[in-house]
Amino acid sequence: MFSKSSKKATSAITTPPAQPAPPSIISRDLKIVGDMLSEGEIQVDGTVDGDIRTRILIVGETGKIKGEIVAETVRILGAVDGQIKAKVVILASTAHVVGDIMHEDLSIETGAFLEGHCKRMALPDDLHKAEKAKPTSVPQASSASNNQQSPGTPSVNKPTAPVAAK
Repeated sequence: MFSKSSKKATSAITTPPAQPAPPSIISRDLKIVGDMLSEGEIQVDGTVDGDIRTRILIVGETGKIKGEIVAETVRILGAVDGQIKAKVVILASTAHVVGDIMHEDLSIETGAFLEGHCKRMALPDDLHKAEKAKPTSVPQASSASNNQQSPGTPSVNKPTAPVAAK
């Protein structure tokens, strides 16, 4: 029961690597009211009234979503009413989006409808470059006490020679 051979047998058993799950499909005759969370891919051909958080989201031509979308990749062929936050956003020619899009890469095909703001999220490399470009010291605003000059030093705002009046 407690022999060395049984210990070797249990240590040799390993779990197989996780296979990616097949996409979750919301068919066109299905309506979901509530939030959805997935680590894989979701295809929506029906109606979702709630927020969606997933790795990959495809909204089919008959798909309708009312809520916030957070994903790595979003491809929209149907209708979305709400904010979209994703690294890659693709709006097909049949897309109808009302809401803001925060993205790293955005592709909009001719014919797509978009009503909202698009804002590019900074990539980590872009943030690093922006930090290097910032000046290390910020000049301070001058005040009245800082404008006092020693006697004999010409002032920028005052003429050095008297001006003759006519």
